[in-house]
Amino acid sequence: MTPFGRALRELRRRKRVTQRMLAEAIGVTPAYLSALEHGRRGRPTFELLQRIAGYFNIIWDEAEELFRVAEASHPKVTLDTAGLPPAYTAFANRLALQIRSLPPDVLDKMDSLLQKADG
Repeated sequence: MTPFGRALRELRRRKRVTQRMLAEAIGVTPAYLSALEHGRRGRPTFELLQRIAGYFNIIWDEAEELFRVAEASHPKVTLDTAGLPPAYTAFANRLALQIRSLPPDVLDKMDSLLQKADG
């Protein structure tokens, strides 16, 4: 499940809306919505995000958060290390090979380091 999938499922749960109800209202199939929630589909389009936010009539802050998590929810990420030193490419490949086996505490530490690097 992607961060967007989790956020959408929680929003539906809070508003007591089924996948079928939402799918019909925003013009997609329930199967597509299920795949989107489970991370088997890529990020939703901006247009679809607007339809979801409009359907739920959510406040701007909540809609902005939904858009933010959607941006960070592509289930198949590509890292372009062309032009970077070899160590960057080696690190990206190592991460790709090991990401599924990283314990949550290691992931949290790596995320914290990346947040510090953002400044």
